[in-house]
Amino acid sequence: MNSPLYLDYVDETQRAEPQAPGGKNLSRNWKLLGWTSVALSGVLVVGSISAYGYARYLDSGIARVPTDPDLLAQVPKLNEAVNILLLGSDSRQGGNAKYGRSLADETPRADTTILLHLSPGGEQAVGISFPRDLMVDIPACTQPDGTKSSLRTDMINSAFTTGGMMCTWRTVQQATNIHIDHAVVVDFNGFKGVVNAVGGVKICLQEDVNDPKSGLNLKKGTHNVRGEQALAYVRARYGFKDGSDLNRVKRQQQFLGSLAKKALSQDVLSNPATVNALLRSLTKTVTVDEDFTLNKMTDLASKLKGITPSKIRFITAPYTAYAPDPNRVALRQPEAGEFFAQIANDTEIEDPTKKKVTNVPPAEISVRVLNGSGLDGAASRVGEALTAKGYQVLSVGNPRKNPASTLIRYGEGAEDAATTLATLIPGAKVVPSTTTTAGVVDLVLGPNWTGQFKSSIPKKMDGEVKATDNICKTV
Repeated sequence: MNSPLYLDYVDETQRAEPQAPGGKNLSRNWKLLGWTSVALSGVLVVGSISAYGYARYLDSGIARVPTDPDLLAQVPKLNEAVNILLLGSDSRQGGNAKYGRSLADETPRADTTILLHLSPGGEQAVGISFPRDLMVDIPACTQPDGTKSSLRTDMINSAFTTGGMMCTWRTVQQATNIHIDHAVVVDFNGFKGVVNAVGGVKICLQEDVNDPKSGLNLKKGTHNVRGEQALAYVRARYGFKDGSDLNRVKRQQQFLGSLAKKALSQDVLSNPATVNALLRSLTKTVTVDEDFTLNKMTDLASKLKGITPSKIRFITAPYTAYAPDPNRVALRQPEAGEFFAQIANDTEIEDPTKKKVTNVPPAEISVRVLNGSGLDGAASRVGEALTAKGYQVLSVGNPRKNPASTLIRYGEGAEDAATTLATLIPGAKVVPSTTTTAGVVDLVLGPNWTGQFKSSIPKKMDGEVKATDNICKTV
């Protein structure tokens, strides 16, 4: 099976690329990490811009594309979290031609797709990677010639070829049911500039590495890599004893974490020249949606002031084998759906002054579901979902009077049951009720009901990488 974050642009058996300056063969599979690093670093350090006029100058260098008017309404926004789609384009146009002039006229692809979830107040940043070979439904999209494509099942990276940023946005939003606020496409030409701007990125080798294919030739131990050497590191595979894609992917994700950690360090943020070089490299190589304005960027930066490396995580979307083709993968259900719902609902900060909740087993909770949301069939759907979770659903129906917002009313002796149920229901207010039967809970869905249960993002996912991980720890 392919690795969770497959970064190759073309199969290694395909034609060789033209030689770049310095004699190194720059195959496609080693640039994507740089692009996503550029985008991630830019989001995290843009808060260091203090002069509005300078910010406007930098902003003028960013390319923008029109936003499809119906995209933002495709999936409702549930909270103040911000979700940014990060894409890497393998365009060989302009300054990128030296990385493959023979490919200059080909339609660009996005072989790396990462959804960056930013919790309010800088509580955490989660980068969700989607495997290149992930099979998903590609919706009808507007193609470059203005015509509409047909709905089809295909690899997720083909959405970019079909309709660029907007088609990938629509595809990921449909596959995850997560509201996406903005999208960023990053070109690989600025990668070396970004790495050099932060003074290089620390890596750790458990063994001597000599990989002629990537040009990486380093001894065991820690190294501070820059430019070409950094690119060689994220490309290298066969020079390692474990030459698997999985091993390479793990190293690439660790590189992302190390770059983010370096970009957030005081040595970088306190040095105006370094920040200037980093931001100039960034703004020369990105394309964003037209709604991602300077004001929205600076507002986002102010909300992320609390972000630290310990709050940055990289997780691959749960996947499994794709039955029709063993060379492809599919989202693993129900794990993927549950994970995406957790991201969509975000993590809520617990108030330590609140009464400690005594959790009641679902089988011991009797609940009636009443639909005052205005959504047809909402009570039935919630009742079925609660039943599947083990709750004792007594009935579904409509309230005598629709509430202003979702309520969880409880009868005598059912307070703990009500507060337990509230951990699933976003925006619900728990209140006692003399009209509710003793021992019973009434879930009254209000106009703020979104159709999704609430759950916190897991503290730890299998295979995840954090920016604070010990890069010299043996994998």
